[in-house]
Amino acid sequence: MFIVHVFVHVKPDQAERFIAASVENARNSRREPGVVQFDVLRQKDDPCRFVLIEVYRTEADAGLHKVTEHYKEWRDTVAEMMAEPRRGIKYDNLLPE
Repeated sequence: MFIVHVFVHVKPDQAERFIAASVENARNSRREPGVVQFDVLRQKDDPCRFVLIEVYRTEADAGLHKVTEHYKEWRDTVAEMMAEPRRGIKYDNLLPE
């Protein structure tokens, strides 16, 4: 498994638009054969902060995700909504499959 948590801070007036774009991207991403899990989380105490939890079968599957049309559309749509650059952190699952 290859896991990425993407931390996003959006401008206050852009939160609802970000949610709409991100939920659509997540729905399409979940249809990709290499995607195990794809979630959009909103921070409870700061409604302008989000975490995207992306779990792929392999690191190569994460690369394939980045060339899909729905990802490119999401990336371009949300670019101006960011209060600061988004930050992705990669993880390995330490539990055996």
